[in-house]
Formats: sequence, structure tokens, C-alpha cells
Amino acid sequence: MSLTRQTPRDPDGFPVRGLAVTYRDGHVLDRHSHPWAQLVYAASGTMRVATPGAAWLTPPTRAIWVPGGTAHEIEMRGVVAMRTLYLAPADPGPRLTACRAIEVAPLLRELILHIVRLGMLRVGDPAHERLEGLLVDLLAAAETVPTELPLPADPRARGFAERLLAEPGRDAAFADLARGSGASLRTLQRLFLAQTGLSLEAWRGRARMQQAVVSLSNGAPVTQAALDAGYQSPSAFIAAFKRVFGVTPARWRTSP
Repeated sequence: MSLTRQTPRDPDGFPVRGLAVTYRDGHVLDRHSHPWAQLVYAASGTMRVATPGAAWLTPPTRAIWVPGGTAHEIEMRGVVAMRTLYLAPADPGPRLTACRAIEVAPLLRELILHIVRLGMLRVGDPAHERLEGLLVDLLAAAETVPTELPLPADPRARGFAERLLAEPGRDAAFADLARGSGASLRTLQRLFLAQTGLSLEAWRGRARMQQAVVSLSNGAPVTQAALDAGYQSPSAFIAAFKRVFGVTPARWRTSP
């Protein structure tokens, strides 16, 4: 079902808009929101997308679905060729009501790029309405990727989380990282568990898996991806990766 079929369309008559922008490394789109839902996707490069409650790293094999009205910010890691879509406000299905990371299969990727080239999908154009329907069907059916990283609300814990996210592969003791955070390590441990549902160890492990996915998506060998994610032993990295994703890094890289 079309996202726009049961609700008023955009007043300009465009249910889907595409945007193509290239950003330099380190560019940040500060926290903002808009009534349109957004599919945050980059044809090349990596983005860090954060909402008040979670963060994701998105290589070209992933996209983030952000429902309309959701505050979010985007940070570029390297040069990023953003190819993003905005969808008019509507009454979406249950899989499109919350932020989530999705697998960008080849068909979805080509459809995104095609709509971006068109610029906008027009109401009343049968070909464009078919594209809109296919897009929504693919988004609703897309596999959810388990790389969401919940963020603590407490500002002390949030600052600590941002420090970990800046260098997920850094091999530093939590006690050293906690200095200057305004809270003791024990307090931070309690806050993370209460506000994210994860221990500090589990939280950093998930952040490292995000980094591993980015490295593998950018063509890094498994050994280099392990080092990027903070693992000195490739075998330990492979075992941790398989626990999260169900396959080895090598199999994940070659999966369709």
C-alpha cells in the first residue's frame, strides 16, 4: 500500500522526493526534524545517524529509515555521496513506524538511485505511482539489520557513549575513558544498564560490530576489519561477528 494513499498528499503533489548531495569528511547535519519520512542512504561513504535514543553507522549496504517528525543528526565519515529519499506524511504500516537500519538489496539500491535521478515522483503519473508502490513494498519487506546502538539519556553517560563511538576500536580501559565524564565508572555502568539495557562491555561490543560492518563494506580484509573494531585476534573477531550476525565476516561479505 502506498504511504500516501490514505492521507492528504504533499501540497505540491509530490509523494516522494529524491536528493543527491556530496558531503566532505566531517560534515555534520545538525539535529533537525521534518514532517516527511526519510530514507537516509549513501551510495558511497559512511554516515553516522543519531536520534535522541539510538545511533547507527551506515555503509553503502545499509540505510536508516527515519519516520517523519523524528529528530536526527547525520555525521559524514569520509566523503559521502548521499542519495536520500523523502516520503510524504502518511499512515505507514507497522514496520515503517519506527527508526530502523535496513539491508539495501540490489533492487532497492537501483530503485533509490532511479528515483533520485527523477528528482520527484508525480501524483497522477501511473509510472511514478508504480515506482512509489514498489518502493514502499521493498522498504516494508527489507531485512532489519541488528546494528542499532541505544543511547543513554543521562548527559554524563551520553558524553561517555560519544567518546566510545568516536573511536570504537580504541583499546582503552573504561576507567581511563570515564575520567572527566562527571560520573564514576560505577555510576556509568549503572546508567548504561538502566537506560540502554546493555552493560558497558556489551555496548562497546555492539559499537565495534558497527565499525566492523563499515570496514567490511568498504572492502577491508577480515584481519583489518578486526583491527578497526578493536580485536587483536582475528579468530576472536570472527567468533564475535558470527554471534551477532549468524555468519562469518567472509560469508557476510559475499552474501547477496
